Amino acid sequence: MPFAQIHMIEGRTEDQKRAVIEKVTQALHEAVGAPKETIRVLISEIPSTNWGIAGQSAKDRGR
Repeated sequence: MPFAQIHMIEGRTEDQKRAVIEKVTQALHEAVGAPKETIRVLISEIPSTNWGIAGQSAKDRGR
């Protein structure tokens, strides 16, 4: 049972997250031949104040 964990800065819409889940599931299905019913995808949303990029928070960088 493949399990994909995706970490993203919060703020995506439900439709965007739905698309990520669908596309990651399809990619794993195609890459390893796992039945779609066995694939799990977890999206963890991180506040932009807790996400660092080049020594600054993503929020301070305008994300």
